[in-house]
Amino acid sequence: MKAPDSPATGRLLMVPRLRGPAEPLGMDPISVLVVDEEPGIALLCKRMLTRAGYEVTALTDPKEAVEWLAHNRAALLLVDMRVPEVDGAAVLAHASRLQPEIAVLVMTGLGTLDTANRAFRQGADGLVSKPFDDGEQLIAAVQQALTDSQRKRDAARIRAMRPLFEVTEWLLSETRSEALLELMIKAILEHLRCGHAAYYEYSAAEGRFILRAGQGQQLPEFIIQVDASGAPLLINSTGPGEASNQARLIKAEIGAALFVPIVRQKFRGVFFAGRQRGREGFLAADLDLLQILARQAAAALENARLFDEERSYVRQIEDSQAALLQAEKMAAVGRLSASLAHEINNPLQSIQNCLHLAGHAHLSDTKRRKYVEMARSEVEHLSVTVRRMLDFYRPGAAKSEKLAVGDLLQYIVNLTEQQLKERGIVVKTEVPAKLPGVLGVRSQVQQVFMNLILNAYDAMPAGGVLQIAGHATKGGVELVFEDSGQGIAPELASSVFEPFFSTKEGGSGLGLAISYNIVAAHGGKLELLPDHGRGARFRVFLPAGEAT
Repeated sequence: MKAPDSPATGRLLMVPRLRGPAEPLGMDPISVLVVDEEPGIALLCKRMLTRAGYEVTALTDPKEAVEWLAHNRAALLLVDMRVPEVDGAAVLAHASRLQPEIAVLVMTGLGTLDTANRAFRQGADGLVSKPFDDGEQLIAAVQQALTDSQRKRDAARIRAMRPLFEVTEWLLSETRSEALLELMIKAILEHLRCGHAAYYEYSAAEGRFILRAGQGQQLPEFIIQVDASGAPLLINSTGPGEASNQARLIKAEIGAALFVPIVRQKFRGVFFAGRQRGREGFLAADLDLLQILARQAAAALENARLFDEERSYVRQIEDSQAALLQAEKMAAVGRLSASLAHEINNPLQSIQNCLHLAGHAHLSDTKRRKYVEMARSEVEHLSVTVRRMLDFYRPGAAKSEKLAVGDLLQYIVNLTEQQLKERGIVVKTEVPAKLPGVLGVRSQVQQVFMNLILNAYDAMPAGGVLQIAGHATKGGVELVFEDSGQGIAPELASSVFEPFFSTKEGGSGLGLAISYNIVAAHGGKLELLPDHGRGARFRVFLPAGEAT
């Protein structure tokens, strides 16, 4: 059946057709636009391509062809280079602007090298000479042009994907969420050659999408739409597309936009990329690229959040441990309170007596100076005692430094000396003056020594002997604390370092547990040595090291 010409527009009307070989079952037919000033040639091309299974629109007016391309999608443009008013090259240029991925097959009756060069410089994918010998020649040229166009797009995709290997590496190497968001936006701007980018994420607390990171102008009005559809969206302000979306884009002064939703177990968001008006539109390859970037970024963001949670958990553990350490210090201070009262009260009484005597009018200057000097000496003694307790009580900075173990041990022995003496406990220390320095936190190592001495104090209510021996060993320093108490029953030996385990009435059960964790954190070892028939023996090993 002949398709009659439309006298008003010069457009060849469409005719019904049967499914052909170029239209696979279950797929949309391939759309072809034919533009030729000669209605007979246009009709001939239409008939040949329709029989081959293509969906064909044939036009003789190039201006109408440009208008058609602005509102309809075509896989291939078959155009004559010699059309009036607007030549084939101009139609080709408009087609490339409106539909950048369209394949172009140029028809020419000239058959000259100049015509071919001009066509290929304009972006044509193939050239076919008129008149056609038969339909197979045209069909073969169309198929080859479509194949070559697809190869160009595939090659462009491959070139675009190459930088993604580097992007993946530095995205996955960043474990801080905020820094990662900045890298994500930078990657979108760079690899999609655009001036606008953003990442929106849904906040369950606020019940809406919030901007997590972005640069340039944003299009929040599209975010809910894309999230609801769950599908990526490509919008160019020119060419075929949904008019309402294009109008919203133009109103926002954006020339092209891409949106990609992501959904993860713990969050969902939308990535956006936009180009200024006047720039080339986005291609399907650009949407593919953003989808890959979005998936990589989502995986990296998920990893970063896991790291953030881990860091937060570690901080909580550290804070809890610090609180336990401080609580145990307070408990130790409570247990030393009687001794402290004695240590402080005696110097105060001496000071009071000396000042009282020094105030007598009949005293000679020599005796008055003597009483004042005695008072000053007691004040110094009192100051040292208070300073020791403050140094032990106040939270210490968790900064590792090179420590002299012998000096730290003697400091704690001096601090507990009065209380131990009042209970009849004799402390014997055998620690060489020169031991290898250990790398550790001063206040924490002091805490370990304090806990072990007070543990021995509690084990000898009727008095006894506490022996502390130290020596250098391979890789560090070893100290053994041995009391003459009743010892620890073998069946309880495996539980002494467990939190809240205590054999003492009213004991917190934290002293040994905290000490064990402190020593382990220093790379050392705290252990209960086997029962040897007289009291309990605890061994502390601290590795030698240099301050960093």
